[in-house]
Amino acid sequence: MVSVGSARTGRPRATSRAALERLGFELFARRGFDDTTVDDIAAAAGIGRRTFFRYFASKNDLVWGDFEDQLTRLESLLAAADPDRPMMDAVREAVVEFNRFDPAVVPWHRQRMTLILRVPTLQADSAVRYASWRVLVTEFAARRLGRPASDMLPRLIGSTVLAACVTAYEQWLADEDADLSTLLDLAVRQLADGYRDLPPRG
Repeated sequence: MVSVGSARTGRPRATSRAALERLGFELFARRGFDDTTVDDIAAAAGIGRRTFFRYFASKNDLVWGDFEDQLTRLESLLAAADPDRPMMDAVREAVVEFNRFDPAVVPWHRQRMTLILRVPTLQADSAVRYASWRVLVTEFAARRLGRPASDMLPRLIGSTVLAACVTAYEQWLADEDADLSTLLDLAVRQLADGYRDLPPRG
C-alpha cells in the first residue's frame, strides 16, 4: 500500500488516469475519502497538484473515472438493440452488458461503487451523474413507445430501471459471493413484468 502523503522511494511517478485512480483508491481505503486530499494523492503519485488536475477536475471525478465515456458505451448498446426485441428485454441485456467487467477489474469496481453508494459527500455528485444515465434509458424507452421523452411513462421507466440497478449494486456490495451480472439481470427482469405489452402511443 502507499504511504499517506508521500510517494514510495523508487516508485515511478503515476502519470495516467488509471494509475492515479489506483493510488487514490489505496489512500481512500487507508484514510477514508473525506480525509484524503488531492494533495495527498498527488504526493503519493509523485506529481504536483496542477498535473493531477490535468487528469481529473476534482477528487470526486477520480472516483467516477471515465464515466462520460462509459455513458457513450451504454448509449451504443441501447442503439444496437434488436428493434424486434421487447423493450425491457433490450434494456436488461444492455444494462447487464454495460456492467460486465474483467475479473481483474472487479475488486477496483467494488471499491469504486462502495465509495459512490456509501460516502455521503459523494451523494450529490452521484445524483447528477446518475441523472445522465437515467436520461439514456428514458430516451430509449420513449423511442420504443413512440412518446416524447418528457412523458411520464418513459421517465418512469428510466427512473425505475436506475433504481433496480442501484438495488442490485447494493446487494452485490453486501454479499461478496454474489455475481453482479446475475443480480442486475434479476432486478431488471423482475421490474420488467410491470412493463410488459406496453403499446406505443397511436
